[in-house]
Amino acid sequence: MSLRNILSKLVFITVISSIFLACSLTKRVPANERLLTENEILVNNKKETSEAIVKQLYQQPNSNFLGYRLRLHMYNMAKVNPDSTYQAWLDKHKNTERFLAKLLSAKQVDRLGTSFFVSGMGRTLKELGEAPVIYDGERTRKSVIRLKNHYFNQGYFNTKISYKLDSLKDKKISAHYTINTGKPYVYDSIAVIVKSPELDSLYKTNTRASVVKKGEQYNAAKLDEERERITTFFRNNGAYDFQKTYINYEADTLKNNHTTDIYLNIDNKNIKQGDTLVTEPFKLYKISKVNLYTSNTSAEFQTITDSVQYKNLNIYSKGPLSYKPKVLRNAVFIDEDGSFSDIRRLITSRSLSNLKVFNYPTIEYVPDTRDSLGKSLIANITLNPKKRITFNPSIDLNHSNIQDFGIQGSVGFVFRNIFKGAEILDVSFRGNIGSSASKYRSDHNTFFDILEYGADVKLTIPRFLFFPNIIDKLVDRTSFPNTTLSVGFFNQQNIGLDKQNLTGIYNYSWSYKRRNTISFDVFNLQFIRNMNPGNYFKVYRSSYNTLNVIADRTNVNPDYLDENGNLIIENGSTDAFIQDVLNGNTNANEQDTRSVLSIDERKDRLTENNLILASNVVYTYSNRFNLKDQDFFTFRTKVESAGNILNALAKSSSKTNTNGKHTILDVAYSQYIKGEVDFIKYFDLGNKNVLAVRAFGGIAIPYGNSDNIPFSRSYFAGGSNDNRAWQSYRLGPGRSGGALDFNEANMKLAFNAEYRFNVSGPWNMALFADAGNIWNALDNITDEEMTFNGLKSLKDLALGTGLGIRYDFSFFVVRLDLGFKTYNPANEANRKWFKEWNLSKTVLNVGINYPF
Repeated sequence: MSLRNILSKLVFITVISSIFLACSLTKRVPANERLLTENEILVNNKKETSEAIVKQLYQQPNSNFLGYRLRLHMYNMAKVNPDSTYQAWLDKHKNTERFLAKLLSAKQVDRLGTSFFVSGMGRTLKELGEAPVIYDGERTRKSVIRLKNHYFNQGYFNTKISYKLDSLKDKKISAHYTINTGKPYVYDSIAVIVKSPELDSLYKTNTRASVVKKGEQYNAAKLDEERERITTFFRNNGAYDFQKTYINYEADTLKNNHTTDIYLNIDNKNIKQGDTLVTEPFKLYKISKVNLYTSNTSAEFQTITDSVQYKNLNIYSKGPLSYKPKVLRNAVFIDEDGSFSDIRRLITSRSLSNLKVFNYPTIEYVPDTRDSLGKSLIANITLNPKKRITFNPSIDLNHSNIQDFGIQGSVGFVFRNIFKGAEILDVSFRGNIGSSASKYRSDHNTFFDILEYGADVKLTIPRFLFFPNIIDKLVDRTSFPNTTLSVGFFNQQNIGLDKQNLTGIYNYSWSYKRRNTISFDVFNLQFIRNMNPGNYFKVYRSSYNTLNVIADRTNVNPDYLDENGNLIIENGSTDAFIQDVLNGNTNANEQDTRSVLSIDERKDRLTENNLILASNVVYTYSNRFNLKDQDFFTFRTKVESAGNILNALAKSSSKTNTNGKHTILDVAYSQYIKGEVDFIKYFDLGNKNVLAVRAFGGIAIPYGNSDNIPFSRSYFAGGSNDNRAWQSYRLGPGRSGGALDFNEANMKLAFNAEYRFNVSGPWNMALFADAGNIWNALDNITDEEMTFNGLKSLKDLALGTGLGIRYDFSFFVVRLDLGFKTYNPANEANRKWFKEWNLSKTVLNVGINYPF
């Protein structure tokens, strides 16, 4: 880096720092008030910084980033009353006011005071900034009370708390809290008193599950957790009208030896009779009848006209019954003669919703008046069917570096309950017509020279199709089994290779305990046919440019060149030059010959037709509770095997191509095994600060009929969800430098870390580091720069760092990430670190939602 560049950066940093530092932290602090700069908490003579304790304080100092109060500075930089300042300026410059009034109007001149140019910057700085935290003595006293309560709930009944204030110069103040917790109290004995006989008998069957144990430290949260446990246990075993409020505790600490006796009381039920409350024992309820009401959307049916009883489920319909009784019965987990159970109600709601032909159902329980003992309930389930047919059209205009203008559209139809078994049939058609960029055009007389179209059909069945009796023994109904059958076709005619793509999938999927999901592709078929391989070098320009450079220093046949001295693509001259070099008909040196061979092998690989018939299993485990949960982990692994069935068929026919590969329908099929592991962990750091990390590893190993992996099953690196300092397909393989147009390989490692923090409202920022690369391993690539050669190849891991800006719309996040190449393994030894850490080498990524 030149001295001039270094000096310019130092000047830039100095100017920016001066702007912020010149703005005093107390600029907006009123007279006789003080800015709270610090809260210090000492617990038993040790400094306490845990979020659980710090959050007990009612006042927190202004937020800071690496010790710098950026948001407070931004707030202080904003003008206090920009509209008043503007009006004062107008009053002082009457001639200017009259000129503006004539040019615009008096009303518009007044409105300028609220425009962005006058006050918009100030409003933005205030919104993104943070007002100074003015010290409030009353909040300090309330904080002391809250801290005492917090430690009391932890079993420290004799906590002593004091505080002192340090009034600093420049209208600043800091608060220092001193806490002496004393010795905690522990449980000496735990007595349980259940007043309702039936609940008492039920409780005794589950005492070992208690979360409160003798000898443990007193903990109010644990006591509340025990209340929740007991309530859930009772309500899942017949106690229909039991509530958590009927459980209370009494604590006896009179022994004065830091022990407490706990009395857990479970009261009888309160019933209001007139103006008085009476109590009576709780009862355990059974389900005497289960009714399910389906609604017919036709207006002509207003009353129940059809009913059927199937396995103790009474099904009623307004109009003819549109659903197979077995399907509805399999989705209902509330059983006649079974005990009332909250969990069964929840699973039934989830199961009926999972059919995706109903909106969320209504489940109500009413007393059965036929039972003289009053211990029976009737369960009434009411369904709200979705529309039988849904039409989803869409149209988009697009532009890219290949396509100047394009119109993309799709038409989708969703047919629900198509065979009366809650099946869903999705049929969609999609297409695109466009005009390619001029440099790719072969016919300038035709405006629309790009045509793409396709269709997809998918049938989802809410049960296992074929061999259901065998599979049902392994996977029960609560796992919400599904079978999916899908086929798709896509035809592409553009400046590329003009592909035809045919796909077919037969899939089983299910989940259990909500956190575990398994997807099993019994068959996953893909057939790719390249219609225009002669167009290869129009798409892969890097390979073409390399050949031109080699041709320029080689005795190339002049007939292969155009008037500019470039190899001609259209008449196959480029391919003829490749063959001349490989056949020794030129004076190309050994290194150039190897380069041409590599280009030729890659061309053959990317233009060959592919036939892939694979099976795979994907297992996912996540302990994420909901979308707002920021403290969880997700583990995903996938195993895929391809070609074994086709291999058995091909060997029986003994058909091979010129390369000695077995073929089906004259296409060499792919044979490989592939494995992946993906791990994501979120750490909630509090105050909307989150640390997210990810680790991914994958490898696909060809064997038998293949010596490489099909392009569609290979790995690439770079892009908005990977290493953000490199564009997609521009990183790797290994330290080769990404010289090709689309760099891919059959092995990948990726590691990501991202620290996310809130700036203001929906605005968030992130600092990230992405490490990873792709390599060729155990395939036909032998170039040491591209291949993985044990642990020493880990030095080829590329490192990208950067920062991101995000705007949270609640239901999705828009993000902008700037990635800097921090360590580039493709550079020379003395240029690997930080040599591309500048704005000119920055990669800008725009994405929807978080990268992982």
